[in-house]
Amino acid sequence: MNIASEVKPGANRYVSGQGTLNNLEEYLADFKNPVVVTGHKSFEAFSDYYDAELNYPIFHYDETASYEDGDFLAKEIGQADVVVGIGGGRLLDTAKMVAQNLDAELITVPTLISNCAPFTPVAAVYHPDRSFREIGYFRKAPYLTLVDTKFLLCTPVDYFVAGIGDTLAKWYEIDGIVRNLPEEKLSAYITLGIASAKVIRDLLMTNAQAAVNDLNKGEVTLAFEKITDTIVALAGEVGGFAGVYGRSAGAHATHDGLSYLHETHEMLHGKKVAYGILVQLAHTEDYDIIEDLLPFYKQIGLPSKLAEVNVKNTSRDYLAEFMNFSVGSNTTFRLVDEKITADDMYKAIQYLEGLED
Repeated sequence: MNIASEVKPGANRYVSGQGTLNNLEEYLADFKNPVVVTGHKSFEAFSDYYDAELNYPIFHYDETASYEDGDFLAKEIGQADVVVGIGGGRLLDTAKMVAQNLDAELITVPTLISNCAPFTPVAAVYHPDRSFREIGYFRKAPYLTLVDTKFLLCTPVDYFVAGIGDTLAKWYEIDGIVRNLPEEKLSAYITLGIASAKVIRDLLMTNAQAAVNDLNKGEVTLAFEKITDTIVALAGEVGGFAGVYGRSAGAHATHDGLSYLHETHEMLHGKKVAYGILVQLAHTEDYDIIEDLLPFYKQIGLPSKLAEVNVKNTSRDYLAEFMNFSVGSNTTFRLVDEKITADDMYKAIQYLEGLED
């Protein structure tokens, strides 16, 4: 059984709109033993918005999104029939681990618009020291993803921009992979994943700047709702349809390698992925695409150089561990180029470093 290749488009139920959190208790009425897994800042933001009291046991994660913390929380909880995850990407990925360990359903309540973690049965799993470990796959998708666009106006703009960067990767990663696939491997679902990724790119390029402006003004508009649903749900469906061909390639492999440079730990996931898009494109010598993307990057506030992801030392020796991990034999950069080396990656990075600001 290869769970990574199964078609799992996303959450069992997806509810998005203004005020959807008002119905949370109604959704929980189907369960006898709910528990809440959250973070301190996440739950504070939720409590400031949510009118009622959540009279359920509340457990806090350690912010690592590690199997170790998922196991610890499951043992601490003991028994539950539904886990309500309230928080950002790492929290919700931890809640997936806890729910699977308890054989419970999962309700995800995102407190940030920054990635597709609320929607997917997939997690970015880290070691306790916050270095990347692996992509984790789960038997079940969330039972319910509850997106309250009015509440999510509390998203810091940096997180929203990072979400745009993470979601933009869907097109460039799947395109980088499938351009090398023979026609006989392009199944119906992979083809659908490709089409979905292209729609996502077009939605972002058309609506992202307006949505950022609307967030800054504190207004729920059509553009804001489109980008919210694109980041949270549509992005997850690309991998749900196309499997390993639609989840991760050079951009995410670059992000994963960057986790081995401690100064990048405070940088947002989506911003590191956005930088990785350019690294992948530089490696495949798609320089014209980079030139087309750079104005969008500058307008939105996405990084195009290492200094913008907190890496000041650009020497080959200093970057060695980062690059060796990114292009390792088991990483997804190999889906783009199975022969890529650290020297190839360094050449791509140097190309980006040489671009004019």
